[in-house]
This record gives sequence, C-alpha cells and structure tokens, in this order.
Amino acid sequence: TEYQRCIVHQVRNTLKYVAEKDKKAFANDLKSIYHAPNEESGYERMQAVTEKWQDRYPNAMKRWDENWDVISPMFKFSADVRKVMYTTNAVESVNSSFRKVTKRGVFPNENALLKLLYLRITELYKKWNDSKVQNWAMVRNQLVTDDKIKARIEKYEHLI
Repeated sequence: TEYQRCIVHQVRNTLKYVAEKDKKAFANDLKSIYHAPNEESGYERMQAVTEKWQDRYPNAMKRWDENWDVISPMFKFSADVRKVMYTTNAVESVNSSFRKVTKRGVFPNENALLKLLYLRITELYKKWNDSKVQNWAMVRNQLVTDDKIKARIEKYEHLI
C-alpha cells in the first residue's frame, strides 16, 4: 500500500512556523515543489526552498524532508490527476459535517444515529451533485490504468 500525504495539510503545517509577513512568499515557494513536473525536480525544489528559508525558519521545512516518502507518490501522476489529489477536503468535509450533526447529544439507539448520518449524506449528495471534477475524462482515463482504482471507479461511477 502506498500512502499520499495531503498537500494542503503539509503546507498548513509548514506555514505555522512562518511569520505572517513571509507567508505569501513562502507559500509560493512551496507551490513550486508540488507543482514540479516530476519527483526529482520536486525534491530539488524542496532542497532549494529549504536552503532559501533555513536561516529564518530552521524548522519549517523539516517535515517535508521527513515526509518525502509520503509526499512524492503524487509525482507518478499527471498534473491533472495531481490537482484532484492535492487535498482530502471532500473527505474532511463529510467528517466535519458528521461531527456537526452528531454534536446534538445522546441517541436512543444505534439506528437513530445511522438514520441521522444517512440523512446528512443525502443532503451532502444533493449539495455536491452539480459539482464536477475538472477534466474528469482525462483524469479518469489516467486513473483506470491502475486495476484497483479502475475497479473502484467502475463500482461507483454510476453515482457521479
């Protein structure tokens, strides 16, 4: 199994070490890493960013180096696929939504909770039904080259 670290979280965790006045420039430098055309170039850019900011923010780039093995798998995919992969915000949004609706208190039984979550999922589905993944046809064609991903896409594609 190969893991992919969420780039948005990686960036957020990095920027917490950076002063407000430097965040925009630092974030642009970070973008040069994950927008790199390939893993080798991304690694070189990571080293350049680290070198550039090392004196001012010695701990900011430490996690990029430590986590490179779970950041770099995204470079196996094209720019269009990577754009879809950059974040896990859809999953986070669902989890956040579940937390909001379950905060209300105690449930008389497990079924009551499951019904509430089901209703929330149907609300989210209606909300998201009109939103499409940009360049989905191109992204889909690249993803189906992997048998496991192809099986998942075919299993759930009728819902899209």
